[in-house]
Amino acid sequence: MLNVTTLLCDLDQPMDGLRYGRGRGAPRTARDRRPVVVWNLTRTCNLRCVHCYSDSAARRYAGELTHEQARAVVDDLAAFGVPAVLLSGGEPLARPDTLDIATYGRSLGLKFTLSTNGTLIDERTAERIREIGFAYVGISLDGIGITNDLFRGMPGAFERALRGVRNCLRVGQKVGLRLTLTAHTADALDAIFDLIEVERIQRACFYHLVPTGRGRQVHDLSRERTRAALDTIFARTRALAAKGDPREILTVDNHADAAYLYLTLVREDERAARRAWEALSWNGGGANSSGIGIADIDTQGDVHPDQFLPSITLGNVKERPFSAIWQDESNEVLAALRNRTGRIGGRCAGCRFMPICGGGFRARAYNVTGDLWASDPACYLTDDEIAAAPTA
Repeated sequence: MLNVTTLLCDLDQPMDGLRYGRGRGAPRTARDRRPVVVWNLTRTCNLRCVHCYSDSAARRYAGELTHEQARAVVDDLAAFGVPAVLLSGGEPLARPDTLDIATYGRSLGLKFTLSTNGTLIDERTAERIREIGFAYVGISLDGIGITNDLFRGMPGAFERALRGVRNCLRVGQKVGLRLTLTAHTADALDAIFDLIEVERIQRACFYHLVPTGRGRQVHDLSRERTRAALDTIFARTRALAAKGDPREILTVDNHADAAYLYLTLVREDERAARRAWEALSWNGGGANSSGIGIADIDTQGDVHPDQFLPSITLGNVKERPFSAIWQDESNEVLAALRNRTGRIGGRCAGCRFMPICGGGFRARAYNVTGDLWASDPACYLTDDEIAAAPTA
């Protein structure tokens, strides 16, 4: 996860300590962090998005954690000291006890964020979310109006999601957008930023597509269109900051973005480029991501290195606590993810940006090629860019 606002505009943002080692209480190194846990509480969803990594539908699924089992997970995560838990799905609000689970977790000091399609957030639900103390609510959109509705598989989904955003803002709950970079959103980036500005939405995360679940059927952007999308995100982020009205803008799941942002700064301001390089080197990109700084618990209780690697299971919380699973390096895959030196091949192996990219996103490499250690196929840097002598 790359905080564009922090690195491009040199503005402090939430979680900079965890992400870049800045400020009091920051971990000594990125590898000293407990993982942020993505917890897919249910597979059930009232929408049918074309890129859904969990292939969810509007039906019940057998085998999901009971309320008592979920409380036991909360007890363990709190005792283990994870920095944040992202409640996801499916649609987490389709599970009747999701907010009860969060209420219990907050009583133990856990920090929660909510990843939702927003269509179920009426005024009372928004008030309850704020009362519970969610740090942030991320509402998914993919395009404006009917474009989003077609992508989400429901007429009126855009207006219902926007109503959810407005209900959160009305009660003082921090809210943002979560968008996947596809042809739908890439063509609408300026309109999306206009929406962010007009509605005074505080945060936006732009996710690169990871081919998992129904997302396998979605065509990814070309390298040229990906670069153009990043150029627009950078320009609009800077424009907001220049007006004294910054937002927290992030890109997610393509660690080549770190190198592309660095190269952008090199052309403009060597000092800013060096500052960014230092922060990005501390973070380590993909090298400190899946299996280290991020973890996933799926609806069945299976633990994965991240939510996009459902075929790699490390254990199950019905049988053993998450903390025990996560600290058990007798698991060969987990141990390998935590010591990748010399494992990643292809273009990544000789790339000069390895210190800040970390070899890209292993989930994408594995899902596309079947090889956990192949180059990330979504890297959009040129051969000249990755081979040039460093200037930092």
